[in-house]
Amino acid sequence: MKIGFIGVGNMAQAMIKGLVKADQIATTDILVHGAHPANYEAFAAEQHITPVADNIAVVAQADIVFLAVKPYIVPLILEETGAAFKEKQPLMVSMAAGLSLAKLSQQVDADNLPILRIMPNVNVANRAGITAVVGNAQVSADQLKSVKDVLSQIGGVVEIGEKDFTTFSALAGSSPAFVYLFIDSMARAGVKHGLTKKAATEIAAQAVLGSAQNVLLSDDSPWDLIDKVSSPGGTTVAGLLAMEEAGLMSAVVKGIDATIEKDLESQK
Repeated sequence: MKIGFIGVGNMAQAMIKGLVKADQIATTDILVHGAHPANYEAFAAEQHITPVADNIAVVAQADIVFLAVKPYIVPLILEETGAAFKEKQPLMVSMAAGLSLAKLSQQVDADNLPILRIMPNVNVANRAGITAVVGNAQVSADQLKSVKDVLSQIGGVVEIGEKDFTTFSALAGSSPAFVYLFIDSMARAGVKHGLTKKAATEIAAQAVLGSAQNVLLSDDSPWDLIDKVSSPGGTTVAGLLAMEEAGLMSAVVKGIDATIEKDLESQK
């Protein structure tokens, strides 16, 4: 199976790096083309993947084609490659935020073309990402499985309704920045109490990593896990109460709300 990328921006590069690390797909079977030859050819050489001369060649050679370009560029790409998509019938996988399956089908002018929308987050680069997936009615069970098998090499995969993509974007796409802020805040508290910034950051980051793994591996809810860490009258309870008094939970919810509202505004 060959997979192709039209566009080699930050997210496409993160996905490709994760796939190369996973070592489940021959690097020569990963095809790329971008707008700037100097950039995509250098990246292809670095990752030992296959650069191709144009977008039509990507569609003609690949079984799965990832559209990894900005939403406003997609119509131009589909105008250029539409005939090739209709002839070859590869699975189109769009990473363009805000472009619905119906809109993509309309732009490529092919009602019978299988199309998937996905939204990965940046952590796919180290195979710890999470990617949302939804497909149109033309996507077969085997095609969906093929894409999920590819994406599962670089992290978790979740099937959600198309209407939920904006919420997913806030919870998974933007949230790495929020988590980095939380880690940095804890590290600064460590510095306040005498640790070096490097040591405090490493401690905080590892604590977040391990705690996240516990959530994923446990049947307990996060709140149940909080109870297991908290001894009656202990230090953890004191810290939790202070954070709640400062409005930690409401601040996080407001941050997610603002992210969703901004995303919805950009789609109008």
